[in-house]
Amino acid sequence: VQLQASGGGLVQDGGSLRLSCAAFGRAVNTMAWFRQAPGKEREFLGAHRIASGGTYYADSVEGRFTISRDDNKNTLYLQMNSLTPEDTAVYYCGASLVYYKRYYDPSNYDAYGPGTQVTVSS
Repeated sequence: VQLQASGGGLVQDGGSLRLSCAAFGRAVNTMAWFRQAPGKEREFLGAHRIASGGTYYADSVEGRFTISRDDNKNTLYLQMNSLTPEDTAVYYCGASLVYYKRYYDPSNYDAYGPGTQVTVSS
């Protein structure tokens, strides 16, 4: 499976961005969003089970970030609101071909997109 992410950029404190991640090649079980800031580990943000439609969020972003999916385009979205400088990171989408209970574990994903930079200025 190949992933193509887009939508990153520079936004002011309190602003919004929407990221997109299109999956190509194979059917996936779960898609998710992660981010990684310099010097930090990859952080889980949210995951979406394709078959069931179940969506899960990290506590740190629940209420600010929303995951949605366009089945026709095989694309996952991450709507990010009320952004702060602490949200500055490279954002990655991931895809898992099989079901893993631990959807928040980055090692359970078979493929990642190339990453898109999100910078929030103060």
